[in-house]
Amino acid sequence: MTDQTMAGRTVLVTGASDGIGAEAARVLAGKGATVLVTGRSADKLRPVAEAVGTEPLVADFARLDDVRRLASEVGERVERLDVLMNNAGGTISPKKRTADGHEPNFQVNHLAPFLLTNLLRPQLAAAGSSLVVNTSSVGNLIGKIVLDDLDYEHRRAIEFPAYGTGKLMNIVFTRGIAQRWADDGIVSVAVHPGPVGSSFGRDSWLVGLLYRSPLKRFATISVPEGAAPLIALAERGPDPAVNGRYWSQFKADGRENRQASDQAIIEGLWERSAALVGLA
Repeated sequence: MTDQTMAGRTVLVTGASDGIGAEAARVLAGKGATVLVTGRSADKLRPVAEAVGTEPLVADFARLDDVRRLASEVGERVERLDVLMNNAGGTISPKKRTADGHEPNFQVNHLAPFLLTNLLRPQLAAAGSSLVVNTSSVGNLIGKIVLDDLDYEHRRAIEFPAYGTGKLMNIVFTRGIAQRWADDGIVSVAVHPGPVGSSFGRDSWLVGLLYRSPLKRFATISVPEGAAPLIALAERGPDPAVNGRYWSQFKADGRENRQASDQAIIEGLWERSAALVGLA
């Protein structure tokens, strides 16, 4: 007998080309969910989409027009979304700006999922009660949000702190959703999946070196282990008890940067992000 705990629910997983996104998509589909998948690599995404019984939605989060098109395509396919799994992201060399002119860790890890989630708010609200899962990281502890310089125009972007800042923004965004969208029945949660041995650092020479070395097996957990906390939260659904909280794997209230609960940061990041993507 199959475990159909997700039957009747519709899920969108970003960053589903490989790693924990692909694993979560396959497992949730196996539990009965209707799963939509998106990623930037058409070749990698295609077999994942076939495995979950859908057409691939290719989008590069380094291009905000791709995100806008993605939201439109999702809206054409489904009227409601029960779970939005914002999993796309990674650590990226900050040397080259995105097509939109932003520092890449800021855009890919925060600004693109912020835009996508806002554009999909009607589908999330249409579900009556829905859940946004934001994949964060213990790296949030080394982040620092400077509201007047989100794009590193007045300071140097260093890869790991910039990545950590993006992951801190995921938690801050989670709190913003919890505060702003409760009347829509939208619950949000951030989660650190653990040090997963996947390709999240493929755009980083330094991270790539670690992940290709024998150190990888000591420093990381498996992809199924990393996907498990995301799957568990998706199965739990829009439980008010998780709203606005940051989970470290299966434990609530993981170690987080002090800025994550700073109300001025929560409000300021939302307002500035909205302005940058044209939602203000």
